[in-house]
This record gives sequence, C-alpha cells and structure tokens, in this order.
Amino acid sequence: MTAAPATPTPAPKTNPRSRVVIASLVGTSIEFYDFYVYATAAVLVFPTLFFPNEDPTASQLSSFVTFALAFFARPVGSVLFGHFGDRIGRKTTLVASLLVMGTATFLIGCLPTFDTIGIWAPVLLAVMRFAQGVGLGGEWSGAALLATENAPQGKRGVFGSMPQLGAPIGFLLANGLFIAINAAMPAGADGTPNADFQAWGWRIPFLLSAVLVLIGLYVRFRLVESPAFRGVQETGSVAKVPLARVFRTSWKAVVVGTFGMVATYVLFYFMTTFTLAYGTTATSMVPKVGLGYTRGEFLTLLMIGVVFFGIFTPVAGILADKFGRRRTLIPTTIGIALFGLTFQLWFAASQGPITVVTFLIVGLSLMGLTFGPMGALLPELFPTNVRYTGSALAYNLASILGASLAPTIAVALWKPDGDIFLVGLYLTIAAVVTLVALLLVRETRGTDLDEAEARQAVAAGREAR
Repeated sequence: MTAAPATPTPAPKTNPRSRVVIASLVGTSIEFYDFYVYATAAVLVFPTLFFPNEDPTASQLSSFVTFALAFFARPVGSVLFGHFGDRIGRKTTLVASLLVMGTATFLIGCLPTFDTIGIWAPVLLAVMRFAQGVGLGGEWSGAALLATENAPQGKRGVFGSMPQLGAPIGFLLANGLFIAINAAMPAGADGTPNADFQAWGWRIPFLLSAVLVLIGLYVRFRLVESPAFRGVQETGSVAKVPLARVFRTSWKAVVVGTFGMVATYVLFYFMTTFTLAYGTTATSMVPKVGLGYTRGEFLTLLMIGVVFFGIFTPVAGILADKFGRRRTLIPTTIGIALFGLTFQLWFAASQGPITVVTFLIVGLSLMGLTFGPMGALLPELFPTNVRYTGSALAYNLASILGASLAPTIAVALWKPDGDIFLVGLYLTIAAVVTLVALLLVRETRGTDLDEAEARQAVAAGREAR
C-alpha cells in the first residue's frame, strides 16, 4: 500500500518590500509633518485664536507650552505602545499609534477657538497636543521595527533609514503647504494677518493630514506580523511586562541608545528651529541680531538644505550596511562636533544667500548621515521580545535630553550682538557626549533578528522574566 504524499507545509506569509517601505515611511512622515505644521501654527495663529486674553508675549509663551506638551507625552506613548507592541505584535500596535496620532492632528483642525467656547478652546488644544505626543511616542519605534524586522539580509541599514526619511518629507510637505497658503492668503503690507487665513486657512494643513493617515492605514492593515516577532510567539517568550524586562536585562542598551542619539536631536532642532529664528531676526534688532531674511525667503533656503537631508539619509543607511553602524556614525559625529565650532565663522565675512544655503546644506547633510543609521541601530540593541519598548524609550528619552531644551538653550546662548559661537559650542558638547556613547556601543550590523535570535533571547533572559 503506497503511502499518501505528505502535504507540504505552506510557507509563512511575508510582507512585500514595497509595502514595508511605504508602511514604515508614511507614519514618520505624518509625525514630522505634524511637528512643523503645529510649530508654524503655534507662532502664527494659536496665540491670538486660543490665548487672546493675555498680552502678546504671554500668549506666545502659552502657545509654546502646548507645543512642548508632546515631548512630555512621548515617553508615555513609548511605554504604552511599546507594551502592546511587544505583547500582541507590531502590526496591531502600528495601526493604533497611527490612529491616535492622526485623529488628534485632524481634530486640531476642527477645534473651535476662544471666541466660540472660551477657556475650553486652549484646554482642548492641550488635550489634542498631548494625544499627538502619545501617538508619536509609539510611532517611530514601530515603524523602525517594521522596516528592520522585514528587511532582506544585509539591507537592514538602508531599510531602517526609510522611516527616517519621514523627517525631510514631513518638513517639505508642511512648509511647502504653508508657503502656498500664505501666497494665496498673504498678510497685509503692515503685517496684519489675512482674515481668511485666521478664520479657516490655518486649518487646511491639519485637515489634510487625514489623507496621509488613510494611506498609512490602508497599507498597514495589509501587513502580516514580522518573522522575528512570530518567532517570539512560537517559543512562548513574550515578555509579561516589557518595561520591567527592559530595565532588568537591557538598561545599558537604553542608556547608550539614548546618549548615542542626543547630538542627532540637538543638530536637528538647531538646523530647523533655531536657524529659522536666527535667519528671520532683523540685522538691526537689539538685543538679538540676526540675518534679516523674511520668513518666506529663509524657508526657501531651508527647504534646499532639507533636500540634502533627504538625500544623505538613505546614503547613510547604505554606508551602515557596508561598513557598519559605528564606522558610519563615529566619523559623522566627529564631523558634527567640528561643524559646531564653525557656527560663527560661517557668517563672519558674508550673510548672503550663498553662504546661508551652504551652511544649511552642510548641517543638514550631517543630519542625514547621523539620523539614517539610527533606524537600524536602536532596534538592533534590544532582543526581540522587548525591542519595541526598548528602542522607543531610547529614542524618546533622547528627544527630551536633546530636543526639548535645545531651542531655549540656543536662544539663551545667542549673544545680543548676534554672535552664535556658544550655540555651536553647545552642539559640539552634545556631539562629544554622543561620541562617548557610540564608542561604548557594540557593533550591531551582523545581529540576527529572526526566529533564531528570538530563541537565543529566551535562553538568555528566561530567569529575568
């Protein structure tokens, strides 16, 4: 009697590479799009529309307080979404983080102003901004894991750089849209805001974010779980409390990951937020002397620099795959430290557009080179069953240390006569801190993230669970 042929076991489903790239890129694009849209609105319209009963300076400060809420909410989001990302999977958590973030952004565009509902207007604005921060706290890590855990062998660096491209793309989308709206609804000759822009024009960028969210949801619902996390599920090694597990078994990775990214954040906010303030402050203004460009003029120069940010982000991913994460990041960090020492020298002889745009290109090219490999490095520092939580914590703690205070410190170091040497020196100090962390971190290029690595993580950490 002939035995029946064995039925072949169907191969597990995998995610197409194009779907992985789009799904990981769209969320971080929304993240940075939201940052720039909110930052611009916090300067142009929120002070008068949501805090009208205060004097102009107090209104602006109140508006910036709501802006800063997201930084405090991001660690909450990293713990919340990290918990579920390590417990139930990357796909479901990525959908949830995008929904939280996208819904909050859209609802800001629908909020009634102070004239309509009084004190509830700034309260609701603060609530929505906090919700944005919670969503953002889980978004980057999930996107980075989606890219790296589904990357072909030897390509994790370049795949991990795809979520990082969200920063330049979000900048170009947000500021390009605001430039177009300002052109259609220009301010008066005396600087008086356009009535239509104040009434409804400012809402357009927030409402249009829904388009990006719908694209992101469509792609993410079609994903399947990553092979690395399926390996954790199959071996029964899912961490019961990922946060506690991270601090028991991977606290060193959290520390070096956090400080390894501090210079990246300082450089990013210096080259975008601070340079915008410095570039658009009048050359005759005392106590702060700037470059004297209009906002539109400087944004145009900044957008040219951001194009180079976008170019060098995947270039850095390619270099990280070829030479290793440390061999790419250490020379780049040294370059950032030297660049910080030259801040004032750039403008000693000329403040013309060629000088300014060259300065921006150099700084933002360095930004791409340091930011690109982080999408692979941070996830690779952690075992699979706590990778979401661990990488999210490192990324968002670095944002607090490197980003939350950077613009304020930069303004404080900006001398009344316009000298910005100390601003650059602060960047150099941040780069030295990051350099020390990178010298301590292990090379992760060859780290195995598949099921075998998951089983190894189980064996190494079963007792600590």
